[in-house]
Amino acid sequence: MRAIKHIHGDKAPHWVGDGFYVKTLINHLENDPNFNYSHTDPFLLFDYGEPTKFAPNPDYHVQPHGIGQHPHKGFETVTIAYSGEISHVDSTGGNGVIFEGDVQWMTAGRGILHEEFHSQDFGQRGGVFSMVQMWVNLPSAHKLTNPKYQTIRRADMPVVELLADSNAGVQKEMTSQKDATNQRDSINQSVIGKAAIIAGDWQGTTGAASTFSPINLWDIELQAAGSTTLQIPNLHNVLLLVQEGELLVNGTHVVAGQLIQFVAPSKTRTDLQNENTSIITTDAAVNTDTTDTIELAYPATAEAEKAVAPVKLLLLSGEPIGEPIAGYGPFVMNTQAELKQTFRDYQTGNFGK
Repeated sequence: MRAIKHIHGDKAPHWVGDGFYVKTLINHLENDPNFNYSHTDPFLLFDYGEPTKFAPNPDYHVQPHGIGQHPHKGFETVTIAYSGEISHVDSTGGNGVIFEGDVQWMTAGRGILHEEFHSQDFGQRGGVFSMVQMWVNLPSAHKLTNPKYQTIRRADMPVVELLADSNAGVQKEMTSQKDATNQRDSINQSVIGKAAIIAGDWQGTTGAASTFSPINLWDIELQAAGSTTLQIPNLHNVLLLVQEGELLVNGTHVVAGQLIQFVAPSKTRTDLQNENTSIITTDAAVNTDTTDTIELAYPATAEAEKAVAPVKLLLLSGEPIGEPIAGYGPFVMNTQAELKQTFRDYQTGNFGK
């Protein structure tokens, strides 16, 4: 079981533009020796936007809530809508509106300008708005890749059922409701939730997003009492956001707005490669234990037994890129020289070229 190292969530919220009220739970610019980029690599920044009520905006068509055009370079921005609607437009022609459960995945690469606002429909009617946005670093080999934009609809994400631990190891992709029902009945399975696989791999089920390094992004919902075990790669840094509700994670009580930092992976890919070259690879000698586990239990307390609200979680895991970074504001490069050149290019009109 991957142990918990620390639980974060005590940051004060702040506004990004006038549309996003967030807590910044990860920030690569901070130099906390116990929680810095080396612990979150490849995730650079993570903003948690707790549910916030917006009144109808009378000027929604000319002054929507959000943030106007701004640059990015050297990484990717990933935005998930939990409530409300987010509109995106960028300098490559990428654009779209995402709704509840959808994802905007923008690769800034060598440079992009974009803007993010509440959609006009949401601005007109108002309501509860909740989202998260993360910055995902790009390896040096892909820092200057062509910018691109992916709209990932919830309907296009593979969804897997989460089974109670008495059925551990038999989580399966829901190819159809009939197949799922027949499968559960045949082995007396107990389904306690589901996970939408935005990116990465879930026991052979591949996520909808394309990525530049090994990343898992799983949007998880627990809907019934029980416990289930997640399997995550033992080479990955692992973080878990409690987006809504409360539960036990590895026996520890956690609540909405908290980000769980797990201990660092004990080995790197280089370590495993070195081990493999020193072993006579017979069938009996090959080590196939490449995963760690995390246990989720819901409800968290006996008093919560009668609660009907589901628990919503977001799991982030990624194999560390392991490269130096130089970041300032909306730019993240590998060296200070590259960072200075990026600012010169932006100031002289050569940005993104």
